[in-house]
Amino acid sequence: MTSLIEGARKLVSRGSDLGVRISGLEEAVSHARGRLDDDLIDDGQEVVDRAAGRLRLSAEHTVIAIAGATGSGKSSTFNALTGLELSSVGVRRPTTSWATACVWGTEGAEELLEWLGIPARHQTTRDSMLDSGRSDRRMEGTVLLDLPDHDSTEVSHHLEVDRLVKLADLLVWVLDPQKYADAAIHDRYLKQLTGHQDVMLVVLNHIDTVPEERRSSMLDDVRRLLAEDGLPNVPVVGISARHGIGIDDLKDAVAKRVASKKATKARVEADIRATAERFAHASGAVASRPPGKDVVRELEDAFADAAGVPIVVDAVRDSTRIRAARATGWPIVSWLTRLKPDPLKRLHLDLGKEGKALTGASRTSVPPATQVQRARVDAAVRGVADGVSSDLEVPWRESIRRASVSRSAEISDELDKSLALTDLSSSRLPLWAGTVRVLQWLLLLAALGGAGWLGALAVMAYLKMPEPATPSLGGFPVPTIMLVVGVALGIVLALVCRVLVSFTARSRARTVDRRLRSGIRQIAQELVIQPIERELDSYERVREGLATALK
Repeated sequence: MTSLIEGARKLVSRGSDLGVRISGLEEAVSHARGRLDDDLIDDGQEVVDRAAGRLRLSAEHTVIAIAGATGSGKSSTFNALTGLELSSVGVRRPTTSWATACVWGTEGAEELLEWLGIPARHQTTRDSMLDSGRSDRRMEGTVLLDLPDHDSTEVSHHLEVDRLVKLADLLVWVLDPQKYADAAIHDRYLKQLTGHQDVMLVVLNHIDTVPEERRSSMLDDVRRLLAEDGLPNVPVVGISARHGIGIDDLKDAVAKRVASKKATKARVEADIRATAERFAHASGAVASRPPGKDVVRELEDAFADAAGVPIVVDAVRDSTRIRAARATGWPIVSWLTRLKPDPLKRLHLDLGKEGKALTGASRTSVPPATQVQRARVDAAVRGVADGVSSDLEVPWRESIRRASVSRSAEISDELDKSLALTDLSSSRLPLWAGTVRVLQWLLLLAALGGAGWLGALAVMAYLKMPEPATPSLGGFPVPTIMLVVGVALGIVLALVCRVLVSFTARSRARTVDRRLRSGIRQIAQELVIQPIERELDSYERVREGLATALK
């Protein structure tokens, strides 16, 4: 784009924003590719390339194309402007087979003619040795083209006209009194160039065949038709190329455009504006908006539900309750809890390193999403896409919708992987549980010690052996106190800890829920939100590029 801007600086005055506008259109074309209609994209890229190509070439020459239908006197007009018989004149269709070029001033023209695709055998220079001293200096800096007939029966002639009409800096349309209202030129060309009024002239040739009293009204009728075509400001000149009537006026009008050196800039600007307007019509100009918090929250909830987060949270709560109860319960009966299956192990969520190595770290046994859950996910994804695109044009709504489901096949595996890799902290018990476990075993040992002591005393009494003195406390034998207190406190402590276990299980379940939902949030962002945001970014780049091109 550097060379493009340098070309623009050579072509127009300092401070022109032409290069910036072309860059804006190029940016819009780039980011609209794959979203807007392919033909529109190709047209936009063609305009950018054509503008860049023209601005790199001679800024001292103005390319003027003379176009018209068979019999309109187009080639006669060309010869009258050049002062030479360069184009054959006749009534046989098609009359003009190839574009003919006449150049005033050769310096810098060779590359321009090559870009125009004019073969050397169809080029003539007015400053050549064959034309010395006869050149009209008003046309200095002109490349005048005589195009094939636009209504030719040869398809190649249509294509040549269409190609050069796009490349010319100034367009001169030659009409004749008999066919100036012909739809072939109005519908196919003039109506398509409503944004190019500043780079167009219309010539009504063969004016000599019209009675003088009707000439003015006929010219007015031509202007009326042009106004209906959306071209009310295009100058209309009546001439007779055969008799030279109005040729000086036409030369003055052309020479004025050439001398100002603004035709090339005006043509590029008109192309850029016309193309940018087409893009704006197809793309729209409404500012985009980010996904709403409510629809994103619903998406995350739908993902969490489909992933089985509520099932995992319940399993964590139940598993924590079982493990903590096993650690804090009365040791005599707490071993019975080992007979209960661990909910997390059943879901393959707490198998340890060895277990994960055997079953695979990214797979769990969480039940797959039901049809209702999958439908909720689809509705949530559609809700996000529709929420951000409801005000946009159809191509962008479809593009955003495609982006929202572009990675839908990955959702199930990524959700399951997120569950498997989330730290559930299920194997870690709270510090107080470890303390209670030690205390329970001390109480059990005390109770067993007391029971053993009492048993020994009973055996000695049965064998009528002399009994040693048994210490007492508060009138109760110490072994009895050890047995009763050890059992009673152990049971009471287990009952008290049951409340703490329930609180811990709920707290850990909430923590795990937050962790799981954090992972789910990242997946929702990666698989749905970010693709949508990339489309919105492309839309904004297109909108900004078009705003630059149209300013």
